[in-house]
Amino acid sequence: MAIRVVRLGSPRANNEGLRIGTVRRPPRGVPKSEFARQDWYDVWFPNLAPSLQTMKQAQQAKTPAEWTAFTRRYRAEMATPENAHAIALLAAMSHGSDFSVGCYCEHESHCHRSVLRELLAAAGADLAH
Repeated sequence: MAIRVVRLGSPRANNEGLRIGTVRRPPRGVPKSEFARQDWYDVWFPNLAPSLQTMKQAQQAKTPAEWTAFTRRYRAEMATPENAHAIALLAAMSHGSDFSVGCYCEHESHCHRSVLRELLAAAGADLAH
């Protein structure tokens, strides 16, 4: 059992389980009834997405220092009690279920999901590789 960290919209892996979209907004131009069928996500969970301002900071980050500033800000958002509880819940669920979390960004290394992966690992989650 484990959590996969995925790019939303990519083909699902075997035994991936429930796909959770940790994004600020649903995919544009896609009817809600098609989200799961088109491999976007089964459940939308924007609580673990960066705030709009923080997301813009990530999109504009061009230097390592700017990316570090984004990660610091996103980690602070995820440290709020509500979000920390959500991360702890997902980490605990990973010991008994297969599921995935994801975002639309093409490259995980320049996406909040890279930080979310670290936060889940720090909370004791079983992560698929």
